[in-house]
Amino acid sequence: MRSNIAKTITKALLCGTVLLGPVGCSDFLDEQPPSNLQPNDFFTIPDHAEAGLAAVYADTRFFGGGAGIFSSNWQLLEAMTGTSTTETAQNSDLNNLYSLSHDGNTAHIVNYWNGLYRVIANANLVLDRVPAITPMPEAQKTKILGEARFLRAWAYFTAVRLWGDIPLITKPQTATSEDFLPPRTPQEQVYNLIVEDLKAAEAAGLPWMDASGRVNLAAVKTQLAKVYLTMAGFPLSKGASHYKLAADKALEVITYANANPASINLFPTYEDVHRESLKNRTEHLFQLQYNAVVAGNPMDNFYGNFKPINFNGPTGTGSSIPTLSFYNSYEPGDLRAKDQDGYFYTTYFTNGTGARFELGRPYVFKHFNRTSNGTQGVAGTRNNNLNVPQIRYAETLLIFAEAQNEVGGPTAEAVQALKRIRDRAQLTTPALGTFTQNSFREAVWRERWYEFCYEQITWFDMVRLRKVFNETTKGFDNFVGHVNLSTNKALEAKHLLLPLPRPEMLNNPNLKTQNPGYPN
Repeated sequence: MRSNIAKTITKALLCGTVLLGPVGCSDFLDEQPPSNLQPNDFFTIPDHAEAGLAAVYADTRFFGGGAGIFSSNWQLLEAMTGTSTTETAQNSDLNNLYSLSHDGNTAHIVNYWNGLYRVIANANLVLDRVPAITPMPEAQKTKILGEARFLRAWAYFTAVRLWGDIPLITKPQTATSEDFLPPRTPQEQVYNLIVEDLKAAEAAGLPWMDASGRVNLAAVKTQLAKVYLTMAGFPLSKGASHYKLAADKALEVITYANANPASINLFPTYEDVHRESLKNRTEHLFQLQYNAVVAGNPMDNFYGNFKPINFNGPTGTGSSIPTLSFYNSYEPGDLRAKDQDGYFYTTYFTNGTGARFELGRPYVFKHFNRTSNGTQGVAGTRNNNLNVPQIRYAETLLIFAEAQNEVGGPTAEAVQALKRIRDRAQLTTPALGTFTQNSFREAVWRERWYEFCYEQITWFDMVRLRKVFNETTKGFDNFVGHVNLSTNKALEAKHLLLPLPRPEMLNNPNLKTQNPGYPN
């Protein structure tokens, strides 16, 4: 290394004498760093294709990146829902999200944009370069391309729901690319690409499940059902045709699961949802992959504020904690609200393994890893290898129930899908004949709020439905005008979209107009 530096410095000094004599520097200026791989040099063998795809998977972990003191990027999708609040209030960007006063400079918004487009950029690189690799088994090539298209669709689906019209980039970019500074593309065109990508992934020969954490067929089909469900609602309002598409696609997964319950199913307990040994299995159709050797689970901001819940003693920041109004809105007897049995905990064990103590309020237990943190009488490993759920089979069931109801009212199959979710919560489900289309619609919506809370799903439900769960009435308010009890702030029409990141607008003048209601 020192020898290379010395040679570089020597050549630089020689170039500096050009005005004093006829010394040429073309060899220095033209020289390529010998240790730097270029895309054209890299994608030449099957192992390169696998490595390129692995980089796309790794990019998805921007989700857990830091966003200033006591905050992570993922909190963007929790703070605005009104179902969480903070005990620390030390991160101004996060506070602005809680109070709905965010703008294009808010760190979480900038980081999300950059993170999603990094996934897209590397997926584009795989999709562009892998087809030419030869020799390479066609089945392997098709599978890799299918996974890359799913990951690109995953990123675009998140981005289009957050910002609406966004740049649509499908090829690798360089500074000389004609569309290096791309304009915004109408969101319907973005959705068309998402559907096209997911259909290609669906036909890529993927296994129904994959315990390694790679994309599987159940995830692809459920994601496609979720996209159709979103397109049926706002802002595209495709309606009945897309509700049917969503119901049919979700039913494909349900049909397979019913025939193969050991492969795809609901976990019998809520503990299993965050049991490290069950990653990428059974109910977990798609997760963001975490391992402490590379990157540990990033959900620690759900811990209480300096509570002695693990081997570190008093730990955690409490910068995302459930609001009491939401926690108290669960039905009496709902197992999901029971201490340590469901998705919350109100007690834990001193330093992770000692005597039980009262936490003083409920905290989110859904992402708590007993294996790493310890539990009563059992020491933890101190390595939080828990994954972050993105698609659970529970969502497949509720997508089907909602979409099927919209096609023509509640059916026995739709009620059964809802019942399975409520059975696990130890709740009684009304009989089919007691539901109207509207009452069943709201029953499914409520179940989504309770089942998927703190999984970065609720915000997207609020946007596609233009409805928000009211913890006091147990009904649903219109999005505009609903008051988030976490901060007593009312949602406005502008909040249906995020502002474009200010740095991106400065770098790319072709983005031009900011989203309505936000300063340029």
